[in-house]
Amino acid sequence: MTDAPTRLFLVDDQELVRAGFRMVLDAQDDMTVVGEAGDGVRAIEAVAQTRPDVVLMDIRMPRMDGVETTRRLLQGAPAGQSPRVLVLTTFDLDEYVFAALRAGASGFLLKDAGPAELLAAIRAVHQGDAAMAPSTTRRLLERFVPDLPDARAEDAAANRRRAAAGRLDVLTEREREVLEAVGRGLTNTEIAAELYLAEATVKTHIGRVLHKLDLRDRVQMVITAYETGLVGRPG
Repeated sequence: MTDAPTRLFLVDDQELVRAGFRMVLDAQDDMTVVGEAGDGVRAIEAVAQTRPDVVLMDIRMPRMDGVETTRRLLQGAPAGQSPRVLVLTTFDLDEYVFAALRAGASGFLLKDAGPAELLAAIRAVHQGDAAMAPSTTRRLLERFVPDLPDARAEDAAANRRRAAAGRLDVLTEREREVLEAVGRGLTNTEIAAELYLAEATVKTHIGRVLHKLDLRDRVQMVITAYETGLVGRPG
């Protein structure tokens, strides 16, 4: 018995873009497009009906942009019941991409990516990985964390970090070390070398951190490391 194909939903305000994606995706044995929408408002309604595994989300759309749509799709959803969101963007390190990642997106991809890269990103997101290298995630955060309003309001930011840091009390010391290393952009291989662990052990610790902190994937781990002050903000 073969596994069911990954259910995909396309959100983009350009019909030709959606048609191009659909042509590529429906040609895959392990994927099927179950729906599409031209704006965020329609997407929220249709996603609830079609229950896809992965949503390919455009950022800049009329009526409701991809950031707010991502937030509404994922907020309050029981663990394991919300789709994973792969953000599509025209511009590398678009400020909206960071906002979408904070809203719960699992990764981002440039719209001019080739079919192979698109398919690999979808499969990675569906399996719970981030659709970007850890170094890319850190570079994106380094670019935009200093520009966030709470980063400029120092007192408010400090209070927020102290409150957020309390979330880490459920972690063991080793799990905190692994979370901090992920936040610094290290790969599993680099973490294993730095902490003198087997790579399989690193993966186990990452899985436990994800479970204990109720995080979706590696991207959320990096953001959490910044928000709790475990990794210093770029200065």
